[in-house]
Amino acid sequence: MRRIFIVLRPVHYITIAIAAGLIALLYFGANTTPPSKKKEGGAMAGMQQGMQQSHTAIQPASADSILTAARQALPQHAAEELAVVEKELAAITDSAKMAPVLWKLGKVWQEHKQYPAAAYYYAKSAKLENSEKNLNFAGQLFLDLAQRGGSPAVTMWEAQQSIACFQRSMELNPKNDTVKMALAAAYIEGVGETMQGVQLLLGITREKPDNIPANLMLGRLAIQSGQYDKAVGRFETVLRKEPNNTEALYFLAETYKGKGDKKKAIELFEKCKQIVKNPEFDKEIDNYINSFK
Repeated sequence: MRRIFIVLRPVHYITIAIAAGLIALLYFGANTTPPSKKKEGGAMAGMQQGMQQSHTAIQPASADSILTAARQALPQHAAEELAVVEKELAAITDSAKMAPVLWKLGKVWQEHKQYPAAAYYYAKSAKLENSEKNLNFAGQLFLDLAQRGGSPAVTMWEAQQSIACFQRSMELNPKNDTVKMALAAAYIEGVGETMQGVQLLLGITREKPDNIPANLMLGRLAIQSGQYDKAVGRFETVLRKEPNNTEALYFLAETYKGKGDKKKAIELFEKCKQIVKNPEFDKEIDNYINSFK
């Protein structure tokens, strides 16, 4: 599985939009202990409620509607190729033998760029096999699709399917932190269940306080909720372990900018430039610094 957190070494990962705070992950500052009922009040609860309301208003698309739309988009030769595999599947009476054919069906859909349909059949195959590896593959494909955006109803369905795959995978291997990170992203970005995602991240950092991906994600969430002191702690934890981690440096600079410490923010942005060593990146950072000097 690919990493869920952003690495800022390539220039295209850092834009003025990100610099302005339009980061994909949203809301809630990181703490090292689960929030109490009382702490869930106030601004954090308001942000969480707003995000949940925006998602709960969305009815997920049905698998049937997605598959029907995908089938209609296929050219004739692709439909014929699909029909051959579907006929093979229909002839199988032993469900244990269906998994490889379902996977084969997923590959046909993928070859013809109908990715939601492909992910659907990959997931069906993985669940039949109870394969951790294949569940993670399908779950990550669903998550990637959900993060691309598009129809809100389809995106919600993709996120829900991603969660189902990762939950099943975690039943097989509860210690897989990479899956926990992916599941947290699906909860937070996909279906708006912020607290569910945050608790997964906090669970990782309670067991492994210096876990880099979890601290980075929690730090970004803390920026979004304006809890800058908590964000500083998360990014400094990362930098103690990886002093040249450009993502942590960049977002730590954003944190100090949010706190009103422009001098410190500029110092960190400049350090980030020194590590990245890319003229386009330098130009973007210089323009951004000039926008708030």
